[in-house]
Amino acid sequence: MEAPAVLEELPPGAAPGKGAHELFGYVGIEAVLDQMRVKTMKTGFEFNIMVVGQSGLGKSTMVNTLFKSKVSRKASQPGQEERIPKTVQLQSVTHVIEEKGVKMKLTVTDTPGFGDQINNENCWDPIIKYINEQYERYLREEILITRKRKIPDTRVHGCVYFVPPTGHWLRPLDLEFMRRLSKIVNVVPVIAKADTLTLEERAEFKQRIQQDLKAHAISVYPQEDFDEDPDDRLLNNVIREKIPFAVVGADQEHQVNGRRVLGRKTKWGIIEVENPMHCEFPMLRDLLIRSHLQDLKDITHNVHYESYRVRRLNESNRVALSPANGLPGKDEDDSNL
Repeated sequence: MEAPAVLEELPPGAAPGKGAHELFGYVGIEAVLDQMRVKTMKTGFEFNIMVVGQSGLGKSTMVNTLFKSKVSRKASQPGQEERIPKTVQLQSVTHVIEEKGVKMKLTVTDTPGFGDQINNENCWDPIIKYINEQYERYLREEILITRKRKIPDTRVHGCVYFVPPTGHWLRPLDLEFMRRLSKIVNVVPVIAKADTLTLEERAEFKQRIQQDLKAHAISVYPQEDFDEDPDDRLLNNVIREKIPFAVVGADQEHQVNGRRVLGRKTKWGIIEVENPMHCEFPMLRDLLIRSHLQDLKDITHNVHYESYRVRRLNESNRVALSPANGLPGKDEDDSNL
């Protein structure tokens, strides 16, 4: 008769695989991955991305290029005349896209009017307000006695900030925006329309931006503080060296050496968007979708939303315990001792 598998409890602090005994036979633990995959394919998942930058930097084109479909706000409203609003207006468009049986509910939030005025003071306020409103909406659902089985997630998982290709230093507007927003959302800066810079100008501009971010203690995604293990740190260090990504967007295909490629046609040739030798768009796509999408969602939930939740609950407790609500305040408690 075959002996049963023995489950041994690991000592505190011991990692699985280190000190754990091998099983006598196949148990089937690995099947949980297939179960999770099947469930995800049935239910789908949500991903919410925000694009911020002044008009004319190719935000809509970049989003369409990322997801290879017409998902941007402008693509969803063809024929409408685009006018620069007098104030920052946030507009969201939601699509359900599907690839190989996996469904994703994608919400793209655009910020027309940002950075387009003569006086751009506090133009980040509507954006901060919108992000916090989504946290508040999720919190209100979460603290209900009878909660929904799946709480709708409208929280912004990533904010792509488009830096104008000036070739100089970051503007005060860029620095102030990223300084404020990086505390409440994952910010990924990119150099927009990088084909307007030479390779030397691009490298120098990128180095200056990195120096600016370091000098002003601005922590953009992926944040060094949140690396969970050495493998993550190695991968993220490579990404951090490349940020901000120098990108070019294009949603039209062209014929190059007998194959169809996404690119921009110029009189000097075709700039292939997905060619790493031409621009760093593939790195941005891999970061946002192929390698770090779940990490963006996890950090949003476990770090940014958690910070908001703790702050709001502390505020609620202070209001509930205030003398105005008929409860003794600290001074009254001290006088009764």
